[in-house]
Amino acid sequence: MEEMEEIYREHAKTVYKFLLSQCHRESLAEELTQETFYQAVRSIDRFDGSCKVSVWLCQIAKHLWYQYLQKKKREAPGHEADLDGPISSAEEVLLSREGHLELLKQIHSLPEPAREVVYLRAFGGLGFREIGDVLGKTETWARVTFYRSKERLKGGWDHES
Repeated sequence: MEEMEEIYREHAKTVYKFLLSQCHRESLAEELTQETFYQAVRSIDRFDGSCKVSVWLCQIAKHLWYQYLQKKKREAPGHEADLDGPISSAEEVLLSREGHLELLKQIHSLPEPAREVVYLRAFGGLGFREIGDVLGKTETWARVTFYRSKERLKGGWDHES
């Protein structure tokens, strides 16, 4: 059990940042991070060492995130009040949403894995080494992919990556 505590100390932040980049809600990311480690403890005997522990944990986290989305799809559509931030005027909210919506549309138009690299870096706050670990690539690959994606979003690069 001490080994699992060490794994938690070493990888919880990476898993949390990964989940935050997916769901964009701190409380949900925290909840799913805890569930990720619970599931990891339950299935530790199935970890075969064919990938890094951080990759395995993020795979579990991604699976839990998809389960959460499926569950929400099945539930009746309802809007949760998001009371985590300050209340803005309707005009500020509209302008902010339009800008964010346009940026998200542009990011969403990126091919994979560029899109996921941008999400993990920009919204998840992960470093390039962590992104490389999560996606099973090198730190340099993550840096180059992010740079090319950024250039593409700026309109300075029209090639497929």
